[in-house]
Amino acid sequence: MGPIWAAGIILVTASAQQNTFSLQQAKTMDRHLTSSFQIPAGSMTLFTMTSMLITIAFYDRVFIPIMRRFTGLDRGISFLQRMGIGFVISILATLVAGFIELKRKQVASTYGLINKPQATIPISVFWLVPQYCLHGMAEAFMSIGHLEFFYDQAPESMRSTGMALFWTAISLGNYVSTFLVSLVHRFSQGPGGSNWLPDDNLNKGKLEYFYWLITLLQIINLLYYSTCAKFYTFKPIQIQAKENGDSVKGGVELVSQV
Repeated sequence: MGPIWAAGIILVTASAQQNTFSLQQAKTMDRHLTSSFQIPAGSMTLFTMTSMLITIAFYDRVFIPIMRRFTGLDRGISFLQRMGIGFVISILATLVAGFIELKRKQVASTYGLINKPQATIPISVFWLVPQYCLHGMAEAFMSIGHLEFFYDQAPESMRSTGMALFWTAISLGNYVSTFLVSLVHRFSQGPGGSNWLPDDNLNKGKLEYFYWLITLLQIINLLYYSTCAKFYTFKPIQIQAKENGDSVKGGVELVSQV
């Protein structure tokens, strides 16, 4: 279970940017809903939560019944397949985030606001909604699949340890995010102390490069995860025979997973 656990760390690293650099992006953009009211930058995570809840409902009510007809599994697809889908969506989220940052800086350049970090860039904050929603969808697939994987595959006497592993992956993902930012500050530093992620003026940075760096790391992580998933052996399920000699449903499910 260890290699599967380790693969979840990078996804948390990617989603952690919602509360850091995505928040900084939102602060520079037009957040007005009316002429006298603007939404707080921190409230943009509402789109992540909403997207996650909608995805979970869709997964349970629509996706599982449809996939059950093709796979024969009660849960529609295996834990590992669900996690893999989450990894792919997370890759799309950071890839899209990079292009949205390019758009934000393009508008800032058009209006001569590159050197005015306190000025509001005339581009709607809702341009950030796609990356927030994609992160919510990724968490609905990967994080829940990760949690179910630990609970189902851990020995009954170690299920609490499995839950601890899940939360440990979240903690390490945030630490890796901080470590990655530190590395980028160090190795992207140019003349005058400028780097990809400046603290004083995000408009003069290269945040899109940082997003695409995380995208690359996630692609490598997906290849690693796919290899681990391919060779993973599911925990044996006790198969009992019915009186007529047919296998019970659990046996069919195990075979389908393998």
